[in-house]
Amino acid sequence: MNLEVLKRKMDEANYIYDDALATVLAVALQLGRPLLIEGAAGVGKTEVAKVMAAALGRELVRLQCYEGLDESKALYEWNYQKQLLSIQVNQASADKDALTKSLFGDEYLLERPLLRSIRSEEPVVLLIDEIDKADEEFEAFLLELLSEMQVTIPEVGTIRARTIPFVVLTSNRARPLSEALRRRCAYLYIEYPDLEKELRILRAKLPHVDDQLCAQVAVAVQKLRASDAILKKPSIAETLDWAAALDALGVRELTPDALRQTAGFVLKNSEDLAALDEADLCGGDCGCEGHTHGCEGHSHGCEGHSHGCEGHHHA
Repeated sequence: MNLEVLKRKMDEANYIYDDALATVLAVALQLGRPLLIEGAAGVGKTEVAKVMAAALGRELVRLQCYEGLDESKALYEWNYQKQLLSIQVNQASADKDALTKSLFGDEYLLERPLLRSIRSEEPVVLLIDEIDKADEEFEAFLLELLSEMQVTIPEVGTIRARTIPFVVLTSNRARPLSEALRRRCAYLYIEYPDLEKELRILRAKLPHVDDQLCAQVAVAVQKLRASDAILKKPSIAETLDWAAALDALGVRELTPDALRQTAGFVLKNSEDLAALDEADLCGGDCGCEGHTHGCEGHSHGCEGHSHGCEGHHHA
């Protein structure tokens, strides 16, 4: 799939991207290289894999990483109950070697996400989510898959990929990743969207929500992320949740009362809720003051002292 076709597919999925991101995706796909995406929690790293699966018409196979993750959860596991039952049924068999060998055939092998992705008859998108949460030993275990597109199972031997998955690894940078893993991957760093991009995302994902409200939400979220008082910065998903919640209440203007009533959709811990007043989101007409915080004149529909957002300026 070339760059222009990929862009068209992402447009059809209402995915907001820039040329740099689209180019990295297209080249990594053409070269068959795994893609490592880093960035803060909530910037949309996982969404890239979902959009690629939709654009390519492939199944998304997801491995969620966590501390203590091992091969039995990520690659394969033997169906011990079925093996035990087979031993009991065939315990009178004279050929013990044949019985032992038969216990490690395909019918006893339970595929986990990694094995499933390379044994699939049709290519898939493999998402290895939050690799930084897994142990360094597991990260080292992945190197064979990332470089050779094969895995080794002691009882079976080396299993090479039937089809080549498009592999996306994400990291919140909770710990440094090894140079060995980085060398095997193309690399992409995603930041929180600026005001213009956040508005585009809101319009694309929530086209039914009033433009004025979308603009006020986008400005408020930008101020939350910029505030030192807010510990857990709102994600893009939380921006969308907040706008949807305000719309569900019939709110058309982000007043202090509306903000207090719906703050739990954008801030997710008690410390941040307590610090909300320090962020001063509705001070100065909900943040839409002429030339502050990226709202300049009419570019985003922000009008000086009218709570900043005239619907017709968002076209």
